Amino acid sequence: MDSLDGLKTVVAVVETNSFTAASERLGISKALVSKYVGEVESQLGVRLFNRTTRAVSLTEAGRLYYQDCVALLEQYSAMLDSVTGDSTQVRGLLRISAPVTFGEMKLAPLLPKFLRLYPQLQVELVLTNAAIDMLEEDIDLRLRIGGVDDSNMIARHLNTFALVLTASPAYIKEYGLPKTAQQVAEHRCIIDSNFRVGRQWPIISPTGEAQTISVSSAIAANSPQAVREIAIAGGGIAMTPDFIVEDAIDSGLLIPILARYTTLEFGLFAIYPHRKYVAKKVRCFIDFAIEEFAR
Repeated sequence: MDSLDGLKTVVAVVETNSFTAASERLGISKALVSKYVGEVESQLGVRLFNRTTRAVSLTEAGRLYYQDCVALLEQYSAMLDSVTGDSTQVRGLLRISAPVTFGEMKLAPLLPKFLRLYPQLQVELVLTNAAIDMLEEDIDLRLRIGGVDDSNMIARHLNTFALVLTASPAYIKEYGLPKTAQQVAEHRCIIDSNFRVGRQWPIISPTGEAQTISVSSAIAANSPQAVREIAIAGGGIAMTPDFIVEDAIDSGLLIPILARYTTLEFGLFAIYPHRKYVAKKVRCFIDFAIEEFAR
């Protein structure tokens, strides 16, 4: 067993809390994971894990060894980055997680451009709206829209997205164009159930007056893309992030409602583990994302 393999295996078992998950993360068999851990324990003369048929837990020695392993692997990665030099030598697999709709509409189209800058990189895009454990799932970088409350992670602000109200020309022709917040409350609206505000839509008038619209709705969906499509089909007034509907507005499929009013805004953040060393591949993508999403 190579010593580096032993370090990586112990770290994978700790961060996934499973020999099986560690084997999937490392791309080796569960038996080989068990063998490597056993060899490390034999070399050290201590037990790193307490094993049962149902669970794996760290011993105190294992906790200390894991902390040292992480530091050593960070130093090793830093050394490789230093030796390889210029950005064209950035290599390896970069695993990025993002919300489904944002990933499909805004992030995925940028990946070919990113890979042209760093041709020796590979990117795996993991799209999910569910909460994830970045360490357990071996995610290098997560893009998130909304708040960040994990003190173990670093969050870099990339951009801010505003929510906008829109409806289709056909809907407006049939039901009229609302010109005040009160008039919106008289229309059919489409609810994005991802938003905690539900049917109480906050809005600020051009004069700075904060109001809440109690909307009426017969349709709700947990996808902003679905809300957009329902609005285009004439289902009512939608409240969505601006990037979801900007192309539909430009093409005339949707028309802004109360364009001089403002409502909620959400930050776009790049999130990565709070460690002393940040891999060059992660730093390169963050720099790329800051440039692209600031436009």
